[in-house]
Amino acid sequence: MKACIVKKYDKKGVLEFTDSTIPLIKDDEILVKVHASGLNLLDSKIKSGEFKLILPYKLPLILGHDAAGIVSQIGKNVKQFKVGDEVFARPADFKIGTFAEFIAINEKDLALKPANLSMEEAASVPLVALTAWQALVERGSLKKGQKVFIQAGSGGVGTIAIQLAKYLGATVATTASERSFAMLKELGADVLIDYKNEDFEAILKDYDVVLNSQDGKTLKKSLNILKPGGKAISISGPPTPDFAKAIGASWIIRTVLSLTSFGIRKKARKLGVDYSFLFMKADGKQLQQISKLIEQGVIKPVLDKVFPFEKINDAMEYVESGRAKGKVVVNIQ
Repeated sequence: MKACIVKKYDKKGVLEFTDSTIPLIKDDEILVKVHASGLNLLDSKIKSGEFKLILPYKLPLILGHDAAGIVSQIGKNVKQFKVGDEVFARPADFKIGTFAEFIAINEKDLALKPANLSMEEAASVPLVALTAWQALVERGSLKKGQKVFIQAGSGGVGTIAIQLAKYLGATVATTASERSFAMLKELGADVLIDYKNEDFEAILKDYDVVLNSQDGKTLKKSLNILKPGGKAISISGPPTPDFAKAIGASWIIRTVLSLTSFGIRKKARKLGVDYSFLFMKADGKQLQQISKLIEQGVIKPVLDKVFPFEKINDAMEYVESGRAKGKVVVNIQ
């Protein structure tokens, strides 16, 4: 099968095509023929080596965290799926590899594809939707009547998180360039802040939850807009000792993460708010709940561009440019 691999960590490196063997599945796994795969900044960060401390992959590595496709084969213990089912997934860490014609995915990480989405649309959903769900529902416990600040509303996570937050009954503030305002208002954003000309810290006050996806400076400012007891949930770091413990990191890594996150944790304590780092996890049951919301029209994926598989490096470059509105996908088949 054709697959795209990372041979070595390199910020300026490119993905290389290779011929690889079709994966052999275990008893609890499903072989999926991948029709489309979504691209994420996580792919770029792994490619560059930025995450090698917390995700120590062995190279060469088939990259890719989002897949939509058709079940080609099932393991003997698989109960929920059958050959021919249309499915989508974010495979678990260390089981990734959706930039390929086939991938083996554990049954518990898989969900039936929303019936009202194309393969390309479905491939844009899993990682960003699970991130939004785990931030706002699991970690943030966002409730009706509360206020949430979702940074970078026009990005992959932002477009889904805004819709999910509105479904949960929250008031949503977000940052973006003015040319994205019409789209974000349609998605449900209540307070639109032009990050080029406005300072969100001067506009927002007494928020319950912040979903941070930007740099450390923005994160520090975000703590100031929270009410006492509010929650800042960051998907861009810095990782915390709690996160290091959860992934079973060595004491060296725990020490490093403790030092790098010390400043923001201290500031959060001083302000009486909670800071946590979220690294989303694969979860087929949550993805199935998200699929139902998509079929009900509550959440609609925002797809920016679809590239052919052979143009995957162009697609990655576009994602890294920060210009994408919503998600970028490659068509594998």
